[in-house]
Amino acid sequence: MDTNNNGTPRGARLIFGIFMVLVYLGVGLLFIFDVFNIDNTAISATCGGILVAYGLWRGYRLYIGSN
Repeated sequence: MDTNNNGTPRGARLIFGIFMVLVYLGVGLLFIFDVFNIDNTAISATCGGILVAYGLWRGYRLYIGSN
């Protein structure tokens, strides 16, 4: 058993991690494609880029198992 967690099963953490990666990537792409109709496209693209980058970072950490 993994002693570094608070009792949450490993499978649940894995499923939640995958779900959050998909959420960050999805919302980031929605910002990039300006689905939310934000007046300033630079802000929308910047927020979208940050969210996509963070989603990729979380996916990488999930892949190598350091979450």
